[in-house]
Amino acid sequence: MKIGIIGAGNIGSILARHFRQLQHTVLIANSRGPETLSQIARETGAIPVPVSEAANGVDLLVLTIPLKGVPSLPRDLLARLPVTAPIIDTGNYYPPRDGQIAEINSGLVESEWTSHILGHPVIKTFNSIVADSLMRKGLPKGAKNRIALPIAGDDAQSKLLVMDLVEAIGFDAFDAGPLSESWRYQPGTPAYCPDPTIQELPSLLQRADRKKAPKSRDSSSKLLGNVILKFPQPELVRVVRLFTGLDTLKPRSWMALVHLLFSVAGSRFRNSSES
Repeated sequence: MKIGIIGAGNIGSILARHFRQLQHTVLIANSRGPETLSQIARETGAIPVPVSEAANGVDLLVLTIPLKGVPSLPRDLLARLPVTAPIIDTGNYYPPRDGQIAEINSGLVESEWTSHILGHPVIKTFNSIVADSLMRKGLPKGAKNRIALPIAGDDAQSKLLVMDLVEAIGFDAFDAGPLSESWRYQPGTPAYCPDPTIQELPSLLQRADRKKAPKSRDSSSKLLGNVILKFPQPELVRVVRLFTGLDTLKPRSWMALVHLLFSVAGSRFRNSSES
């Protein structure tokens, strides 16, 4: 396939690597221009292009940018996107980063908002896994502890194509229903970033509470803003989920919590020694 990716951050660059390993042609773009993507091109084999060209004649387009950037995309971005080409939306809404989006605050599902802005259907996936897991934890089909990713969308053929791609890069694809149900794995929900198996994921999606999710999301954001940046991402996610009530204490959570406490204590000791 020919795949376009708009967004060259952690998720975009990791997906470019995965897709190139499957021998797909990958066009990648960011807001700063193709001249800033030479390292990603060398490491992955993706082809840097301007944002305006990322959707030209591709079989699949991946949008992996902050939500605040969606309205600023070129108006004619999708003019040369084939009608049958799916768009994957990996976005998550974080008000401190994206600003206040009134429609989402009023209850519109994040990816429904993105679809409305684009004027094109989208498939929601790759938003519920941290970059480290997406990069390193893909496993062969049938492997124990293979991570499952929820996939929501309204077009059956588009969803099937995306599910096949998710399976090909090492994750179990779970049909999470129409796009309107994608709120069940947005930030602040139990299915957001716990690396579940295909057996565990359905109950996590069912446990989602739409009224409580925004408060949990905002609490998580505040916690993330107050911890040490070098703390390992997977353990940090577990600790944040624990403190915001999305998880109960498990052996891995205990280990992550102890690691965090020692890390914070060590940092404070170093700071006091230097002062």
